[in-house]
Amino acid sequence: MKQFQIPKYYRSPIISHIKLLRKENDRRKKDFSPTRLEFKNVTFLISRHFGFCFGVENAIEIAYKALSDNPNKQIYLLSQMIHNPIVNDDLTQRGVKFLQDTSGNSLINIKKLNKNDIVLIPAFGVSIETEAKLKNQDIDIKTYNTTCPFVEKVWKRSKKLGEDKHTIIIHGKKNHEESKATFSRSLQNAPTLIIKDLKDAKKLSDFINGNNKKEDFFEVFKGCYSKGFNITTDLNKIGVVNQTTMLASETQAITEYLKKVMMEKYGIENINDHIADTRDTLCYATNDNQSSTYAMLNNEVDLAIVVGGYNSSNTSHLVELLENKIHTFFIKSEDEIISKQEIQHFDIHEKKILRTLNFIPEKTKPVIAFTSGASCPDSVIENVIRKFIDFYNIDEKCLFEIINQSI
Repeated sequence: MKQFQIPKYYRSPIISHIKLLRKENDRRKKDFSPTRLEFKNVTFLISRHFGFCFGVENAIEIAYKALSDNPNKQIYLLSQMIHNPIVNDDLTQRGVKFLQDTSGNSLINIKKLNKNDIVLIPAFGVSIETEAKLKNQDIDIKTYNTTCPFVEKVWKRSKKLGEDKHTIIIHGKKNHEESKATFSRSLQNAPTLIIKDLKDAKKLSDFINGNNKKEDFFEVFKGCYSKGFNITTDLNKIGVVNQTTMLASETQAITEYLKKVMMEKYGIENINDHIADTRDTLCYATNDNQSSTYAMLNNEVDLAIVVGGYNSSNTSHLVELLENKIHTFFIKSEDEIISKQEIQHFDIHEKKILRTLNFIPEKTKPVIAFTSGASCPDSVIENVIRKFIDFYNIDEKCLFEIINQSI
């Protein structure tokens, strides 16, 4: 796999060492169990896969190349390149300006730009409508386009599905930049609908089977369907693709559920005429990170720390998986760990910052698990782990000896 040129301060000697050893011992990625580091007074479990994925490293390399190539030009980011505040703050401190916020609201009028300005397209991609506005200003959007290749793969698959007369069902969040970009492209070739989860899929099945009034569809899925959507004709042949940061297991569950619905309606012998096999659109990195998190749940863990941007969809899903079994805290950096007795963290359900006292279990030898989202730098999770290294007085030399012995 390609080695990207990203700033060294995003790398980590501890994490890089662990990842290298795991890769050497498991080149075919068959083992998703966490790295277990046993110290005298604490055990650390470090997820098998976490941190920067291919798409994120690709985006960061392109963004910093743009800065290097254009020292005297104004550089803009369409919106947050990735959902990590540390990376985005570093870019803005270097003079990069955002054209939009994450909801698509304008911060700088695109009409004020000229052909000499540099615009970075974020890893989530760009909608066709916004792309057209930039082109109308003679802006070059190809040279520094950081759209993730796996997002583009979903777009290509959607295009093919549309050409084959499928209606596209997008498993995603309707206000997420990536889903907006996918939706804008999909509807060029096919009727398109965004559903958030399995609950939405079950609601959709009632309309597929004719159990609900047709007019109710437009209220239930308000803001999620393409113009002119016809539930009489557009739900007979479907294909499911996803926002790549969603839970891969949920996308698969939605697809299997809708496949069963189609089997019951049209018969198993006709199923291939009514729902497409779209397993090839799932992002490998999201899948690996989530599989590693599931593997973490096979262990007895007292505390889990998840590190990443609070608006990061893929990171939030890791929190969802862990918190069902483990006392879990979602933090954006080591600064959120105020002391061994107090932590500041994000509640993904209430969407607010909380403070918790005595968050580390009082045990002789607690087991603490660590993971991070696909947009979190390894250096950030290292700094988090180092906080716990200090709490438990672990010697640096001892740390690397344990790592080498454990992997």
